[in-house]
Formats: sequence, C-alpha cells, structure tokens
Amino acid sequence: MSTEKNGSFYNAGIPLAIGFVLAALIFGWFYASSKRGEDAITVTGSAKKRITSDLVVWSAGVSVQGSQLSDSYKQLSDNIPRIKQYLLDKGVPENQMTVSSITTTTLKRRDSDGVETNEITGYLLSQQIEVRSNDVQKISQIAREATELINQGILIESKAPQYYYTQIGDLKVEMLGEAAKDAKERAAKIASSTGNSIGSVRSAKMGVLQITAADSTDVSDYGVYDTSTIEKDMTAVVNVSFAVN
Repeated sequence: MSTEKNGSFYNAGIPLAIGFVLAALIFGWFYASSKRGEDAITVTGSAKKRITSDLVVWSAGVSVQGSQLSDSYKQLSDNIPRIKQYLLDKGVPENQMTVSSITTTTLKRRDSDGVETNEITGYLLSQQIEVRSNDVQKISQIAREATELINQGILIESKAPQYYYTQIGDLKVEMLGEAAKDAKERAAKIASSTGNSIGSVRSAKMGVLQITAADSTDVSDYGVYDTSTIEKDMTAVVNVSFAVN
C-alpha cells in the first residue's frame, strides 16, 4: 500500500516539478525582457543646410539741421524725392519703398556747466526711406553705391542691409526629420557596439534652430538668427531617447 502511495506521489511530483521549472523560466524570461525594455539610450542628432536669403530690408536716412524749422523742413522735403528717384533709376519699384514720417528734435543751448537751457538754437529733422525686396543682390549693390548721393549734396546715412530667409517654416520640418534620422543612426551604432539594438522611441525633444553666417561656429541656448549675411547655415538639433533591446 505504501509503495503505491509513494509511486502516486512520485508520479504527481514530476509534472509539478516540471511546472515549477517552466514557471521559473517563463518568469525569468519576462523579467529579463522587461528589464531590457527599461534600458534606453539618449542621443543628439543634427542636420545642417546652407540657405540663401530671399528677402532684404535696407534703410537710409537723411538728416537736416538748421536754425529755422521751415527752412530745415523744405530742405528735407527736397532730398527725399531725389532719393526715391535715385532708387527708381536703379530699378527699384516704388511699391517696395516706404517713407517714414519726419522726426523733429528741438536743439537748445547749454550753459557752461553743460545744462540745457530753454533757449532754442535750431532744429534737427530726419526721415527714413526703407526698401523691402526679394531682389537681394540688386538691393545689396545699391546699398553699397548709395553714397553716390553725397556727390549730389544729399548727406544720406545708409544702414547695413538686413537679410532674411522667408521659407524657414517649411524647411524646419524637413530639417528636424533629417536630425531625427541622424539621431537614430548614432543610437544604432552605439547600441551595436555593445551587442544590442535600438527599439522604439521613448521621447524626443527639439532643440532651438541656429541660423548663422556661413561656416560660423556661433551658437546660443536661445537660438541664433544672423541677418548680416546673404549666405547662411541653418542647423536643427533633436534629442531622442530609444529603447535598447
């Protein structure tokens, strides 16, 4: 009788033991898989593209100083139409020009201590003319040649042109895609060097855009937007975290 009981316990114990072993193996596999899923690698990807400005904003001003307000106003009023005509002769359409209102500053005498008195000594009048154009090269050349007006008796003050790229919004999406692709390639190389592979994206964070002068190394935490050069470099950066398998 006892032999039969021992045989029964033995026969029942084998499947039970096998069940425990299988359960342990399955639990271990799931545990290891879940631990691997917790591992992640974070990399920074970037993409750079050379862009050419498609908008230029250039302004020039004229200032006149005189003892009589009416005389100063007349002289200033004569100069602005001459500047407009100069630009028209250079091929700049009138609808690309904007003339500002006149700014008037009253000049007063100062005493021996440098303190301003109430005695009026004259007036300083100034006015600006601004050109906004997509013909970047033409306006850039005109800005350099505008000092020709000085030979005509017009004391023009030409400011440095400001150059912009108006298609940043569309290009930004493309650049971020390229930066994300670069991040994935970097992560895959790092993971493969340790015998692993990358899985799904855990998180992604876009960095600020850097639009710098061509070949410049300038960067800023808040982003750079250079307007001093026609040719620029646009750099997009993303930080991406991938699961490691």
